[in-house]
Amino acid sequence: MPAPLRILTIVGARPQFIKAAALDRAIRGPFKGRIEGTIVHTGQHYDAEMSDVFFSELGLPTPDVNLHAAGDRPGTVIARMMEGLERVILELKPDVALVYGDTNSTLAGALAAMRSKVRVAHVEAGLRSFNKRMPEEINRIMADQCSTWLFCPTSTAVRNLEREGYPLHNTGQASLDAPQVLNCGDVMYDNTLHFASVAKERSSVLRDHGLEPAAFILATVHREHNTDDAVRLTSIVRSLIELHARTATPVVLPLHPRTRKRMSELLDPSLHAALSAARGIRLLPPVGYLDMLALETNARLVITDSGGVQKEAYFLARPTLILRAETEWTELVEHGHSVLVDVDQGRILNEAERSLNASPTVYPALFGDGRAAAHICEQILRTA
Repeated sequence: MPAPLRILTIVGARPQFIKAAALDRAIRGPFKGRIEGTIVHTGQHYDAEMSDVFFSELGLPTPDVNLHAAGDRPGTVIARMMEGLERVILELKPDVALVYGDTNSTLAGALAAMRSKVRVAHVEAGLRSFNKRMPEEINRIMADQCSTWLFCPTSTAVRNLEREGYPLHNTGQASLDAPQVLNCGDVMYDNTLHFASVAKERSSVLRDHGLEPAAFILATVHREHNTDDAVRLTSIVRSLIELHARTATPVVLPLHPRTRKRMSELLDPSLHAALSAARGIRLLPPVGYLDMLALETNARLVITDSGGVQKEAYFLARPTLILRAETEWTELVEHGHSVLVDVDQGRILNEAERSLNASPTVYPALFGDGRAAAHICEQILRTA
């Protein structure tokens, strides 16, 4: 029997823990004995609320290595990650490095593996917001350039890569100079299908916070473009307060630690006090994956700047307002289930009221068959 293929999975941020869970189930399940997995945590999200709870809820094993590379300056953090990852790669000698999405951990992992002559598999390849002012856009483009396997979640992502000159019909062994592009579907869809019923049974977040199903708005804000700009952050907060005043619908806002810090630093003191005192705005600490699924499942409307939350809301048939001028998940907007509102207060309020009063609609299957992780494992084994 041939030796198992050694895959080094590199994670560091909350969305990557979720995506890695789908691959880990496949590696330890139907592909056991054919693939051997090792998990490296860069430490990008290092506290228990943003890291440890996700591993326990998702059934992910404790990372084999934690680089503890968190910090405030992106350049320093990326360099620290790369240094640690190169050391791990040299020691473990994996056959493939697997990176996810568009975070600094993604970029560091792709660069460190490529420079160490280890082939890279990029999950969520081909996504483009076409806004290079966003660090995430640069990260995803660079990760694609370093990759041997480009695993796309949608047909739109495949077309983006085709326009950039990536070949779509390579056969035989995959290499950096002969990369392979595959529309495998979305691993987050795999997870939503797997965990939605678990969340229904185990999550108590609605009961704990006195929330009624289909009677609240869920909001999340975490992107640097919004949190680090006082004008944009102010507009978002004012919009949420006014939205509750107009509709009498509670707004639930789980706060990323960084967002909470920026609110205290950047908001006018009177607005910050109004937000804290508003009875209809529920400011929650960060919630785990199962609680977030429960909140998304039961929300009447989702307002977010998160790419992952956009998709999960779609999987769960919830309308979404996107607090950005563009999105890498263009299918959601094209099909009318998400609306780009940026931080325009009038547009946020008008579109929110329209969505709250709209009739239910159909959500077509845009993100695969729920077996993305299996398709990824099969393709790597077939072409490695």
